Amino acid sequence: MKRNKATVLTFAEKCKNILASNWQGSLNTIKADAKGSKGDIHTSKVKYILRRGQPYLWVPEKDLHNVNAIIDERGSFSVTSPFPGPLGVLLKSMKKFPARVALSGDVLPLKEDKAKSLAEKLQEVILSEQKVIKEFTYTVSGVLSSSVTSTSRSDNLQDLLGDSEKYSVYRFKTRSCTFVDGHGGTFEVDIEDLEKSKADLLAPFSAKLIDGINQSEARRRALMLFCFVHKDANAKDAYISSIDRKGFDVLAKVTSPVLKDGIGSYQWKEFRFMFKEEANDVEMFCHQLVKMEEEVINKVSTSSGLKHMA
Repeated sequence: MKRNKATVLTFAEKCKNILASNWQGSLNTIKADAKGSKGDIHTSKVKYILRRGQPYLWVPEKDLHNVNAIIDERGSFSVTSPFPGPLGVLLKSMKKFPARVALSGDVLPLKEDKAKSLAEKLQEVILSEQKVIKEFTYTVSGVLSSSVTSTSRSDNLQDLLGDSEKYSVYRFKTRSCTFVDGHGGTFEVDIEDLEKSKADLLAPFSAKLIDGINQSEARRRALMLFCFVHKDANAKDAYISSIDRKGFDVLAKVTSPVLKDGIGSYQWKEFRFMFKEEANDVEMFCHQLVKMEEEVINKVSTSSGLKHMA
């Protein structure tokens, strides 16, 4: 059965959102020496930003990638959907991986003047995001207040501007793109589609939003009510697993089919919840989430009151 296109993002949009929501990924280059490529792969995590849709990587000067890229510029770069705090612990216990983007292409060094210009752009991005965070309304602050880790993108990118470590800056010229879902399913994405797609404005704050919701017991109880009211599922626990402008996904611990001996068990199941209007920014996302919470609480309260009267 085909899903309604209006309910989900395209794979290209999902990839662009993941790239815009994270700040570090796993870079793979081919190990090399003076004689050329050895064929073995060197992998390490590096920080990056998106600029005109392309990843620009900050690689520590001591990292072997710097030698490898001179001899053989081919590489791959993998970025996962944010999975902060409790969500990460849950996914690990389930042996489930977050969705991710796998890119292959060339690791191209930037000349000193371009690297300096990019550092200035990075400073602008960080200051812009910090300004937005300071101007968040009470509703947004209420959702974010439970986040106990520094998961905002700007905080994590700030280190790149310090003097404690030196970096080489590269442009990752993408040749192919694959979206990998949480079940390990792979979907090839056309590079032209990826370039044309725009990330949601709330993407840079998604890690902070996911953590803020999942660290709040009250908000997790509301997620359980969403499952009960909208999906007719009795959830024992629930976590938000991903967000976008169209809605959000919830991992809920629900009763599995009764076993032969009559004893039931629980399983984690994913549910998709849609917004009535697309959330074009963080303010709208939080506003609609809070409104949905109020609606389900009222429905459950009214239903309980009617049963009590009966």
